[in-house]
Amino acid sequence: MQFKHPELLYALFLLVIPIFIHLFQLRRFKNLEFSNLDFLKRVRIKTRKSSQLKKWLILLTRMAIFSCIILAFSQPFSASKSALKNDKELVIYIDNSFSTQLIDTKGISLQTHLQKLYSQDFYDYKINWLTNDFSKRNTSAQNFKNDILTINHSQRQLSPKEVIIKSNQLFSTKNNNSEKRIIYISDFQSKSEFPEVPDGITLDIVALKYQEVSNINIDSVFIANTNIASVNLKVIITGQGLIPETVPISLYNKNKLIAKTAVNFGQDINSIKKKEVVFEIDNNDKFEGKLEVTDPNLKFDNNLYFSTNLRKKIKVLEIGNTDNKYFKRIFKENEFNFTQQGSKSLNYTNFSSQNFIILNELEQIPESLVTAIKLYTDQGGSLLIIPSSNAIIEQYNQLYASLELGAISNFNKKEKKITKIEFENPLYKNVFEKEIINFQYPIVNSFFNLNSSVQKVLSFEDSKPFLLRKNHIYTSTAAINLQNSNFQNSPLIVPTFYNMAKQSLALPKLYYEIGKQNLYSISISLKQDEILKISDSLNTFIPLQQTKKNQVNIATENNPSNAGNYSITKDDIVIDKVSYNFDRQESILTYSNPNNWDNTNLYNNVGDLFDNIALDNKINSFWKWFVILALLFLLIELVILKFYK
Repeated sequence: MQFKHPELLYALFLLVIPIFIHLFQLRRFKNLEFSNLDFLKRVRIKTRKSSQLKKWLILLTRMAIFSCIILAFSQPFSASKSALKNDKELVIYIDNSFSTQLIDTKGISLQTHLQKLYSQDFYDYKINWLTNDFSKRNTSAQNFKNDILTINHSQRQLSPKEVIIKSNQLFSTKNNNSEKRIIYISDFQSKSEFPEVPDGITLDIVALKYQEVSNINIDSVFIANTNIASVNLKVIITGQGLIPETVPISLYNKNKLIAKTAVNFGQDINSIKKKEVVFEIDNNDKFEGKLEVTDPNLKFDNNLYFSTNLRKKIKVLEIGNTDNKYFKRIFKENEFNFTQQGSKSLNYTNFSSQNFIILNELEQIPESLVTAIKLYTDQGGSLLIIPSSNAIIEQYNQLYASLELGAISNFNKKEKKITKIEFENPLYKNVFEKEIINFQYPIVNSFFNLNSSVQKVLSFEDSKPFLLRKNHIYTSTAAINLQNSNFQNSPLIVPTFYNMAKQSLALPKLYYEIGKQNLYSISISLKQDEILKISDSLNTFIPLQQTKKNQVNIATENNPSNAGNYSITKDDIVIDKVSYNFDRQESILTYSNPNNWDNTNLYNNVGDLFDNIALDNKINSFWKWFVILALLFLLIELVILKFYK
């Protein structure tokens, strides 16, 4: 038991005063003569004993009355340590990822828990809260309640470790004596490991549980093959759980239904199944596509948007004095506009219209060419330098110096193998299924020692560079003609040079994923202060963009916020189409078990959690009981005075 005003308990010492008065009373008795004393002596002894007992009883009741009054004024109570702490902070994490759109068999969803959260008492807690999209600190209870009912679902998903880190940052006090409580409301779809709960923090978990999980989603779409007239689109559809055997899928161009078919998943509902569907569309028209399935569970992945634009050819210029057919085989007419020029008949004014220029084994590089190449690369053009074995080192060093690629020290006639590939380089991203250690290594018979600090793409067995990259500029350190190397016969040649050219003008893909860094280029020349915008029927935003001589490089990540087909415009004129979709990571419904998270408190719903918080913050006050006891002892005293003789 504890007291709100413990200083009043000192008044209990005053109870000794009536005790002293009772024990040392100064009252004197008078002697009276009486004839017959035997009977009176017996009556006097009996009366004196009865009187003494009555006085003791009255003394005790009065002391009890005053004790109860003093204790009542000191306001005794009992409470837990949590209730006694003055500094209490609460962080509430609400998982609003797409997977929480599900509704269990009892009709309970995330919104149900949020509505219960709305009706709770937050006592004296300072409220901080966060979702997967944002966080707020020191929010009033009423503002918090108003905000949680307007939470929208998001494709973002925080791991348990990220939630704990962000929550810990929201606590305003570092006082170890303060109470810090985290309420974690999630379905735990993330498969990340559970972190340790920091000391001094109480972690309460409300796990959203679904008795049966099922979902149908359009996983992806890609171009299977093309010809002059048509494009074959291959669509991947994933089914999981209790789903119909046959699922219809529709293809729209804008809002017009183009085709419809059905996917047969069979009767096995225990496994995740993937099925493929092929649609054929026209190759010569712009196509604003939408694929659609009907699924009442997760709705964010029922549609997949894509767009195809009129094919733009990437302009590639090879400058060289030999007719190398391998470049012609790589840069085919359906994707590239490939031209060749000799070093003695160059048209420098044509450089600015090119997307990719190859300096192919030139022996001499005059200053005029160095100047033109420098201007071309400064304007964003992509360049590949393949030195000749008979190159004039001084002239190449002049070019390398202007491009900040380093310097050639000497020429070596020595055979070397190209053994090391930088698999994470954009040239080889998604080219290999896995990192290959042993393969048929291409060789060179001679090479230049290039002292450079730029990024290596391919390296020799002694880690010296064969191919280097600096942004959109590439250079090899050896000639690749058949007399000096078998690189032309290596499987590396196609992805290496093809991806160099493709990345020189990264035309929009079928679609991009919202939340990831997306880079693409629009083939257009803009004047100063002109910009491109991205818009749909409802929203318009200006993406991050970099204007080059004959193209605009666009970068997007968190915008747009909604999936759909968008127009890239300049002054309200549509230049190209681009599509965005949500990541399909949450479409696969697998969950972690929060019971495996140590040092946490697990609850079935928000109501049970706050019932426990209420118990932790309950203060049991006893002053009323002491008032009642004081009145009871007063009544006892009155009874003694009136009836006890």
